Amino acid sequence: MKKVLSSLMAVGLSFIFGGAKVHAADLKVGDQAPDFSLKGSDGKTHSLKDFEGKQAVVLAWFPKAFTGGCTKECKSFQADSDAIKKFNVAYFTASVDTPEENTKFAESLGVKDYAILADPTRETAKAYGVVNKERGFANRWTFYIGKDGKILAIDKKINTDKAGSQVAAELKKLHIPEKG
Repeated sequence: MKKVLSSLMAVGLSFIFGGAKVHAADLKVGDQAPDFSLKGSDGKTHSLKDFEGKQAVVLAWFPKAFTGGCTKECKSFQADSDAIKKFNVAYFTASVDTPEENTKFAESLGVKDYAILADPTRETAKAYGVVNKERGFANRWTFYIGKDGKILAIDKKINTDKAGSQVAAELKKLHIPEKG
């Protein structure tokens, strides 16, 4: 019975993720990143497919708006935005909060250089395997996605005070081209 359920889940996930034979919790470097289309704190909807062939994408998940670590992380992204913007990359933080909550959060922090994405249905968070089963929030994980839509790196050890500079350092390490 367990094997049958596992097979059915694999088929279902394969269908949901456009044929990719990937279990959400098993995403790894080299896998096709699940597409997303999420409303940002800037009022726009941002989709992974919009950047395909144009820019790398950083998607930094955090647990909850207006909490200590998440505030530090998002402030760090804003403070280090010049270092990140040197690279040909679109970058976002994301949570399972509502768009309204994330907009208020972004405004409280003065975030203007990037959008905080909202995934209140948790569909995208589940596709990325970041939903913490005990708490229901997203784990603090950062995904680096190449222009081809493939995952280049996954960072699960985030220093909230230095998250922005960590991202800039990782982009350099991954040889993401600088803007010309």
